[in-house]
Amino acid sequence: MHLHILGIAGSFMGGLAALAREAGHRVTGCDAAVYPPMSEQLSAQGIEWIEGFGAEQLKLAPDLFVVGNVVSRGNPLMEAILDAGARYASGPQWLAEQVLAGRHVLAVAGTHGKTTTTSMLAWILEASGRAPGFLVGGVPANFGVSARLGPTNAPFVIEADEYDTAFFDKRSKFVHYRPRTAVLNNLEFDHADIFTDLAAIETQFHHLLRSVPASGRVVVNAREASLSRVLERGCWSEVMRFGVRGDAPGLRARGEPHAFDVLKSGSQVGRVEWPLLGEHNQLNALAAIGAAEHLGIAPAEAAAALGGFEGVKRRMELRGEVAGVKVYDDFAHHPTAMRTTLDGLRRRLGQPLGAAGTRIVAIFEPRSNTMKLGTMKAQLPWALEEADLAVCHAGGLGWNAQEALAPLGTRAIVCDSIDATVKRVVQLAGPGDHLLCMSNGGFGGIHAKLLDALAAKQAA
Repeated sequence: MHLHILGIAGSFMGGLAALAREAGHRVTGCDAAVYPPMSEQLSAQGIEWIEGFGAEQLKLAPDLFVVGNVVSRGNPLMEAILDAGARYASGPQWLAEQVLAGRHVLAVAGTHGKTTTTSMLAWILEASGRAPGFLVGGVPANFGVSARLGPTNAPFVIEADEYDTAFFDKRSKFVHYRPRTAVLNNLEFDHADIFTDLAAIETQFHHLLRSVPASGRVVVNAREASLSRVLERGCWSEVMRFGVRGDAPGLRARGEPHAFDVLKSGSQVGRVEWPLLGEHNQLNALAAIGAAEHLGIAPAEAAAALGGFEGVKRRMELRGEVAGVKVYDDFAHHPTAMRTTLDGLRRRLGQPLGAAGTRIVAIFEPRSNTMKLGTMKAQLPWALEEADLAVCHAGGLGWNAQEALAPLGTRAIVCDSIDATVKRVVQLAGPGDHLLCMSNGGFGGIHAKLLDALAAKQAA
């Protein structure tokens, strides 16, 4: 079968393309822009894609057009598909019918940490010999790819996004997945372009719980009031809580972030030793351990497996170093994720804000639909508190970034283009600086541009 995928550059649709190719289908695709690491993954798998959504792609005559949620009415190719009466389906629908049906699905949902937690869980299952299939919204370093089928009788781990399915199906993607094990990692307001408020997102999470069988398990963050409200609306499955405090039953962590004990009901059940830092990664680990236990993997075994977890590309990924200046890439784009990421780097450096020789320069673009709308602009100064300097690429925004960042005073710099951002950062950068680039897109290749400009500065 020939599938032509509209929106193939997205992490979900790109992973779906990889699964379809592995299943033996002919796969082509298109998108407005395809950038690393997805472009590299598609090329390695021999998947061809076309730049843009031209109506002439209808002549490819695939058996099925698979439509991503970046496509809306008015898209030239989609309009041609509708006019011709060609077969089409959403990505989540195709995945549910062709890959997930009949398998033990473990779905990881939440506003933050989905990619890391999904990757941790897949690695725990792999290390325990379960050979899982998976679809992750990033590239786990342990696997080198964002998706694989795995044996048809093996469990399948999937990153469960609450964003809508397609222009013709406004339910959250994860409603299609029918998980037997569901992780609710956290829940904050996001996606202001499709949700009116937090309560609207809570409703979608409630719909997800309605699809978990009575023999299933819901692994839920005990610290989130929003998730407590979701559970109060109805839950028909076993509930395991993580992040609990004191002697409450459930999974909790004790100790330093890079080496901690995992406890359940007050008894030590395993120890994790790894290079990751931050309490958010502890919580991600607890969620993965709780989900793995539903498949019979003891917490001690899961904790030992996490000692070999290598992280995920674009999650505090060091892209290079020139003249003592380090350049990192991170996917953080929601204010809470940005704050957590900066806090993790600050803890790793072990030096307080303002310490000589260890400056953190946060370079970011408000690229998500929510950030473009300015819905969370007031939270940016809070998100960037741990940065010595905050540099915002504000090109194309409909709101005043300089005004929003005013509480940071001289620590905030606003630039109107990628080139201007690179020029300004390189002027300011010195030995010992850590340049942390945060975006949920390719950021115009800013990482390589910074490294090249730093090298040119050093040569001069």
